[in-house]
Amino acid sequence: MNKYVKYVLIAVLVIAALWAAVFFIKSNSKSVITYETQKPFISSIEKKTVATGKVIPEDEVEIKPQISGIIEKIYLEEGAEVKAGDLIAKIKIVPNEQALNSARGRVRNAEIALNNITIEYNRNKSLFDKGVISSQDFNNLQLQIDQAKQELSNAQADYQIIRKGSAGGSASANTNIRATVAGTILEIPVEEGDQVIQSNNFNDGTTIASIADLTKMIFEGKVDEGEVGKLKVGIPLKISLGAIEGQELDAKLKFIAPKGLEETGAVQFRIEGDVETKDDVFIRAGYSANASIVLEKKDDILVISEALLQFDKKTNKPYVEVAVGAESEQKFERRDIEVGISDGVNIEIVSGLTEEDNIKQWNKTEPIKKGEEEGEEGGEAADEDE
Repeated sequence: MNKYVKYVLIAVLVIAALWAAVFFIKSNSKSVITYETQKPFISSIEKKTVATGKVIPEDEVEIKPQISGIIEKIYLEEGAEVKAGDLIAKIKIVPNEQALNSARGRVRNAEIALNNITIEYNRNKSLFDKGVISSQDFNNLQLQIDQAKQELSNAQADYQIIRKGSAGGSASANTNIRATVAGTILEIPVEEGDQVIQSNNFNDGTTIASIADLTKMIFEGKVDEGEVGKLKVGIPLKISLGAIEGQELDAKLKFIAPKGLEETGAVQFRIEGDVETKDDVFIRAGYSANASIVLEKKDDILVISEALLQFDKKTNKPYVEVAVGAESEQKFERRDIEVGISDGVNIEIVSGLTEEDNIKQWNKTEPIKKGEEEGEEGGEAADEDE
């Protein structure tokens, strides 16, 4: 029994010695990490921001009726091109019974008054012809009969307007809804049989159709308060549409809102830009869009990759490590630098570096060996099985 234990201990010691030897050999065979370097270079940097919004018509006109009634017929559809004066729809008049009865009574009163003054006029005319009454008295009677005729005409016209929609009876002036501008019909929110209300001082009225010129579009979006101060009216915009891939439209900023609105804790300012449309690109009203705005641009400046920067933990000032001596020596010294604008990839070097400097690349990583990669995959599979 003692011999068996002795042999086991010897075997364990031999295995441990072999494992230590293998570990020592592997540890010493690892290659020394060699840091790569990069040189500063001359380039251009644009500092941009993106405003989200939509593309809408510059002017959108809503067509409203001049009289209340029911939609009798709709002649055009949404998307149709129209000219000013084109017939869009027709309204059937449904008169108010109270107003109709009042207008009818006014006509009857005017007729009675005219008949009465006519009798008086005829009686006094014979007296005037015989010289019994003066011409002034007769002229007063002539004025009264003319006024009575005019009152009857007005009452009859009002009655016809309430009953049929116009004094002439054709109803073409009020019941025929026509386009007031040229453009494209964007929307017809009513259907045949719907009741509509006229536009007046107390009510906007029912919208029969909305028309806009789709060749004159604007971008409407919002920018953050931290960037609105860098914008100026007239700067160029690049508009990309969410519905049309690979297409960019040129635009020019024309308006910056003087007042911001708070949204989700941040103050946003509305901006507008005139969009230059293309003949081969059909833009629908309301397309979502992004506007790329160049806030600052510098050409032919010394730049480095922003990934090379480091920041002092105490002062938070930027610095890099520059190679000194031969490249094989892998010796670096700290170099404080002054930086300018950045586009998120490259950053401007104002001072502290030249084009001849070799900057230490800190994000160097060793490649994963095939055996280690397979081991990691096996470990992940084992975890999933568990």
